[in-house]
Amino acid sequence: MKSIWVVDDDHSIRFVLEKALAREGLPVRSFSNARDMLAALDDDVPQVLVSDIRMPGGSGLELLAKVKARLPALPVIIMTAYSDLDSAVSAFQGGAFEYLPKPFDLPRAVELIRRAQEESQREAGEQEAAAQVPEMLGQAPAMQDVFRAIGRLSQSNVTVMITGESGSGKELVARALHKHSPRGDGPFVAINTAAIPKDLLESELFGHERGAFTGAQASRRGRFEQADGGTLFLDEIGDMPFELQTRLLRVLSDGQFYRVGGHSPLRSNVRVIAATHQNLEERVRQGVFREDLFHRLNVIRLRLPPLRERREDVPALARHFLQRSATELGVEPKRLSDAALAQLTHFDFPGNVRQLENICHWLSVMAPGQVVESKDLPDELQPGHAPAPTTGMSPTQLAVASPAGAPASTSTSSGEGWLADMAADARARLLAGEADVWDVLTRRLEARLILTALDVTRGRRIEAAQKLGIGRNTITRKIQELGLDV
Repeated sequence: MKSIWVVDDDHSIRFVLEKALAREGLPVRSFSNARDMLAALDDDVPQVLVSDIRMPGGSGLELLAKVKARLPALPVIIMTAYSDLDSAVSAFQGGAFEYLPKPFDLPRAVELIRRAQEESQREAGEQEAAAQVPEMLGQAPAMQDVFRAIGRLSQSNVTVMITGESGSGKELVARALHKHSPRGDGPFVAINTAAIPKDLLESELFGHERGAFTGAQASRRGRFEQADGGTLFLDEIGDMPFELQTRLLRVLSDGQFYRVGGHSPLRSNVRVIAATHQNLEERVRQGVFREDLFHRLNVIRLRLPPLRERREDVPALARHFLQRSATELGVEPKRLSDAALAQLTHFDFPGNVRQLENICHWLSVMAPGQVVESKDLPDELQPGHAPAPTTGMSPTQLAVASPAGAPASTSTSSGEGWLADMAADARARLLAGEADVWDVLTRRLEARLILTALDVTRGRRIEAAQKLGIGRNTITRKIQELGLDV
């Protein structure tokens, strides 16, 4: 069992906590300063860290930042005799598990450490489970063909072109090709050429020198340099601006390029994997994609089937996504009834695997029971569904517009209200060919849920996490990932 580490310059505090935790059968290791504790991390890792906020030679908040940089999942409890608002806010913003004012009730402190220990064990279990999840799922013959192709290419550095509809999992294939190649220990760098403005894409790919353009205050390595010795994944290559295609062709030909504003040639040993949902032969005929670049990229073509061509994989994928969403949210995973599963399986999924993942995440949040019935599925899966007109509010705004305990819409089963608006918004984005529809809508929903919970709890993160049914570390991580100003 890993130890509980206590850092405090007050010997009496360390002594009291050591004895109390020892009576509970919990191993303890104590330090009088942050420096010694950080040095100990080179040889050991605690299960929970309890630290004073003000100590000679370094504050607990500075220690918190350094520890979180190395061990982001480690629960850290901050103690202080100075119970001021700024300290509490700083502790939680830094990712603290809890804030413990001195003098504290000893049984309460031990109970808090116990909860932190349980959180640490749960996080470790989630990481282990995530590590055991296979890279890709699929028993359908079309997917088995993809797996065999990945296997045949495993010892090759040949350029690969992955084709397939949006949301079918092209980046997963690229990552698998990289992982099982001789470059597997090198970096995997991905860039969506359709998601970056034309004026910035050249700098993103090749880097720039200081002063190359307005705002270039320092030199910057591009993706080709970052991927040296590894793999560069160029997603949506069909949307690359024509003038940049010439520069890309030269790099693929001789491995040499210049940074924007640079005068010295650079070389990078990179394997390129490209992907597109477009018909590149047609793009070549239209004169918007270079034929020589097409042939340079199209050495090996790997087609990824849409989900409607591998319906037998829907049940396994749905179970996987429901489990993953439940883990992220800190709740029990939902189960699909036979009728609901049959309805899912017969759906055409224009957004492919990404759409199924989105639906499973939505069900984890919105389905009323542990067993998902057909009537609980989103409106776009219901027979005869037609998109409802959207209102002036976004779907995620509508999701929280109703007061606590009140229904979010007047009739979810009839296709009205915020659920229909969300479906219509998603459908419009998918049909428009937008990238990252899942990420955009999920981030909006998560952000609105968290902000609403924090409003209800008047900013208390621990209580907000409990009300949402997620872990304390999860809400802190989400706040940081989403860039919420709270």
